[in-house]
Amino acid sequence: MDRRQKKRLIIFLFVPLLAVILFVTDDLTIRVITLAVIIIYVAFIIFFRDTSHFDKNFFIKNDEDLTKPVGDQENFNESFEIVSRTKNIEVITADNYTPDFKLSKTTLKPPDLKERFEEIANESLPQGIGNDGQFTFVLEKMLAVIKEAFTANSAIFFWYNKKKEKLTIEKYISSSTDFSNRKFDVEDDILSKIVQTGEPELLNNISSAAEADVIRYYNSPQNIKSFVGVPLFYDKNLIAIIAIDSKAEDAFGIETIFSLGRFVRLITMLINIFEEKHTESVSQQRLNGLLNLINPDHKIENINDLSNSIQETVSLLIPWDAFVFVYFLPVEQKFKTIKICNNTSLKYVGENLEIDLNGTLVGKSIVTGMPVKIDDTSVNEYIRFSKMEDVSFDGSFLALPLIYNNQNYGVFCFESLKKNAYTNTDVQFLKSAYNIISFIIYSFSTQALYKSYLAIDIETKTLTADSFKERMTSDLLKGELLKIPCSMALIRIDDFLEQESLFDGNPFPNVLSTITETISKELTPLNILGRISERVFGIFFFNSNTKDVFLWSEKLRVKIARHPIAVVSKQTTYTVSIGVASATNKGTADEIIYNADLALQKALEKGGNTVRNIN
Repeated sequence: MDRRQKKRLIIFLFVPLLAVILFVTDDLTIRVITLAVIIIYVAFIIFFRDTSHFDKNFFIKNDEDLTKPVGDQENFNESFEIVSRTKNIEVITADNYTPDFKLSKTTLKPPDLKERFEEIANESLPQGIGNDGQFTFVLEKMLAVIKEAFTANSAIFFWYNKKKEKLTIEKYISSSTDFSNRKFDVEDDILSKIVQTGEPELLNNISSAAEADVIRYYNSPQNIKSFVGVPLFYDKNLIAIIAIDSKAEDAFGIETIFSLGRFVRLITMLINIFEEKHTESVSQQRLNGLLNLINPDHKIENINDLSNSIQETVSLLIPWDAFVFVYFLPVEQKFKTIKICNNTSLKYVGENLEIDLNGTLVGKSIVTGMPVKIDDTSVNEYIRFSKMEDVSFDGSFLALPLIYNNQNYGVFCFESLKKNAYTNTDVQFLKSAYNIISFIIYSFSTQALYKSYLAIDIETKTLTADSFKERMTSDLLKGELLKIPCSMALIRIDDFLEQESLFDGNPFPNVLSTITETISKELTPLNILGRISERVFGIFFFNSNTKDVFLWSEKLRVKIARHPIAVVSKQTTYTVSIGVASATNKGTADEIIYNADLALQKALEKGGNTVRNIN
């Protein structure tokens, strides 16, 4: 028995001893006092010490938790440890803390996540597409979002043509591929009902028997059970319909209509933006075309310059697949096609085709002085230019006469493979714009007419090509009657590559003037000098054979090559190539010029600065 147990035994022995006193004494007072002491002593034992049968390994428990063990220690010093019942205190600790929002485990990222996201987010518009193509591209992306957002089978955008009462599929995103590629008349199906009422429509639980009649934009039934369609208004007019469908029953509700309404608003905003952008772009483009035509640096010296300038201008004024410039030739007094631009592989008319004024569309425009617009050339066998033409175009045709001072100077003709391509607004604009073009053509035609009356070339003061041939024909007849030999020489100014690199402007006028003066100084009264083309001169030698003319030409070639010509602040030399041909008993002036040109081509094949002859 350890020391602690002995102490406890001694303490408990006091109770029996006190109890013995109660039985030994008869004094009431002593007995009362003894009884009181016993009660106090027992109470002290009960309330101020722990029970004697607990050892140091015993754990005091509360209703829920365990406290640390309480037992005897070496330095207990006979004192008591009062252990109270553990209270249930509500305290948040690290053991019982749970966050309100717990991050989910990070999903393993694919290695190309960033590249794929940037590819989608930064997708650019396809190259080479116009305003319509850009809108269709954006519309396709939006339909893809609509289809995914509503888990639809198809998302379709229909254009509505109020004039023809027809619906046309512009774009669709669908899990089905059996779409009908045609225009739909307004009848009694669900799309027609939207057109007629101008209100959204919602269908659920579509029966298989009624699907073909209700849903007409598929070639065959697709087991469609649900449908929603909403109208799209622009400028208070119904212009389109957005529709979605599903193979599930009750797939859509009223909330779907409201959601589609937000997409409708977005599309109308896009249409407005594209229209403003297109209008601004077209206006700027048309302005650039007209400014290009009246640019002072843009010289029009011949019919080729005129036709090329007009082609550049009209390409910026209005879209077309084929363009024809019909020009009134003032000398011949005929309307002919002088410029043909065909951007397709279809057969079309050629240049220098004379216009039939009777029974043709262009002839009608010329005679009446009014534009001719055909929205669909496939509905009738229209003759455009001539009864001899072979045209395989079907689409739209537009002819606009070029009138100035009540005189018709030609017709601009446009063809498009697209039907209804040209509007009255386009015609009105072109009529206004063509006042400028008509004046330019009038000026050119007037100059051409005046030049036709002149026998002298204005730039070189030599004979014009026609006058030269007349004089040459007269001398050929004289030489044939007198049995006198005659010869012909063609002199061409060689090309000079340093034209753009050495000089700010065009040095050709100065070179032309100097070489013309040099040639004139070498001529005799028996010679005829004329300008055949821009760089070519013709000289007819009366009473000279080809041998003498060849020697004369060689001397002229050397003299020109050694003569420096001042251009701006520089001096350089230029060369000529010469072809010589016999004119004795060789036929007409054109035949002799042709032979001389063959000799000239041989000289050019040698690299220029050469003389060649043909007997």
